Amino acid sequence: MIHSRVCKLLGIEYPIFQGAMAWISTAELAAAVSNAGGLGIIAAGNAPAHIVKKEIDKIKSLTDKPYGINVMLLSPYIDEIMELVFSEKVPVVTTGAGNPSKYIKDLKSIGTKVIPVVPSIALAKRVEKSGADAIIVEGTEAGGHIGELTTMVLVPQIADAVNIPVIAAGGVADGRGMMAAFSLGAEAVQIGTRFVCSKECQVHDKYKEIILKAKDRDTVVTGRSTGHPVRIIKNKLAKEFDRLEKKGCSIEELEQLGAGKLKIAAIDGDIENGSIMSGQIAGMINDIKSCKEIIEEIMLGMKENYQAMNHIWQ
Repeated sequence: MIHSRVCKLLGIEYPIFQGAMAWISTAELAAAVSNAGGLGIIAAGNAPAHIVKKEIDKIKSLTDKPYGINVMLLSPYIDEIMELVFSEKVPVVTTGAGNPSKYIKDLKSIGTKVIPVVPSIALAKRVEKSGADAIIVEGTEAGGHIGELTTMVLVPQIADAVNIPVIAAGGVADGRGMMAAFSLGAEAVQIGTRFVCSKECQVHDKYKEIILKAKDRDTVVTGRSTGHPVRIIKNKLAKEFDRLEKKGCSIEELEQLGAGKLKIAAIDGDIENGSIMSGQIAGMINDIKSCKEIIEEIMLGMKENYQAMNHIWQ
């Protein structure tokens, strides 16, 4: 049994969050993770409120366990998404792409736990002061939109700087990674790519297959010059991003190239021209299991590594 403030805070059995991935983190995946004892999270992405409402209705029909909604603060529908969160009294809200401080007080007034994703010590301190219940610290190893600092260096620095629980994200796929994150000061982990390769994930089979085939150096970072870098698996789209960036194309051209590309990969299965967002741990994933099996395997692996470390020091 792991004693974690995160489990007590959220009423979950295991300190494992399922990462929020647009077009991928649907109610089916989130419910499976919640039912397995972790925290399933639906990704609102840039979807309008009526689409997110359908996912909330669906997850309520699939589980009675705690769940979360990830809200992108730069979404064009942010105001209506927040209204939906309030009306549905969503148990947990994680946030990305900005500072959620102006929403925290109102969210907490309805009992919602607020857990922002932070890329720096400065923002971590700011959201803690605003009343955040915990924070997700995501390193550059993660898939999708990323920062510059690694999980290894960012987690301990933020853990030392705040008093609220830290959830480590980026580069975690098994019990060894979870054990390492806890050693760095985390009290939970957030895992994305591993859950993509789960039976309950609704993403296109070709998307899963390309992750299963990936090797250690098969992810690249695209769009650095835009200020919003994205980690994806190498394909024609990645090569085109590289060509345009080296050519010195405008930010607008690069953004146009990337627009809608996650959907055509995740939903339509176009793995050459679509954006296959994936963390660097893709090379560690070689099978598809149920979310329950994945979580049980991670927890067992962490226990075994903990026992091994105790043996070393005895």
